[in-house]
Amino acid sequence: MLAGALVVGLGPVLVVQAVGQTAVRPDVSAVPPTPVALVLGAGLEPDGTPSVYLARRLEAARQLFAAGTVQVILVSGDNSTPYHDEPGAMRTWLLQHGVPDAKIVRDAAGFDTHDSCVRARQIFGVTSAVVVTQDYHVRRALFSCRAAGIESTGVGVSAASVAPRQAVLWRAREVPASWKAAWDALTRRRPVFLGRPEDGVRTALASPSPQS
Repeated sequence: MLAGALVVGLGPVLVVQAVGQTAVRPDVSAVPPTPVALVLGAGLEPDGTPSVYLARRLEAARQLFAAGTVQVILVSGDNSTPYHDEPGAMRTWLLQHGVPDAKIVRDAAGFDTHDSCVRARQIFGVTSAVVVTQDYHVRRALFSCRAAGIESTGVGVSAASVAPRQAVLWRAREVPASWKAAWDALTRRRPVFLGRPEDGVRTALASPSPQS
């Protein structure tokens, strides 16, 4: 009975992780040319700048853009209050590190991974993307984006942290979070805020690249 309960309990988790694993790339150099990099939010420091984890995600996206692998960077995060603007902080970081403003698109309602993926597809019209997040999170993120209808590959950047205990907690969190991802996909949960389609990604893709 216990074994059966474990299978039922862990089954969705294993499916989510297995589906995502098929699209993980070992580093940015192994990512095929893709129109859009989708960078998922990971919190801000007290001064409003990207957290260590988020800065690593942004650096990977910057490298993808600099190499010409992606044409546009879609930054998706929480801007539910004027005092917490993840996508704004992400945009500022990218601008400070050489990415042109015309090639950065903000999604201010990426409240969780599922919402970010569904909004990327339904609001911004993204059909193909490389998902940039931490290594412990990338498989679940890929599952969610593929379930949303986005042809996705993923890069998982380092989760090494100055707070090892926090890193362990984030990894442990993937078990219930994977269960939720499976449920969200099965029920086709509507994002907290969907809204109307936006043409930001299409406009950014059409804008001249700095290399041309």
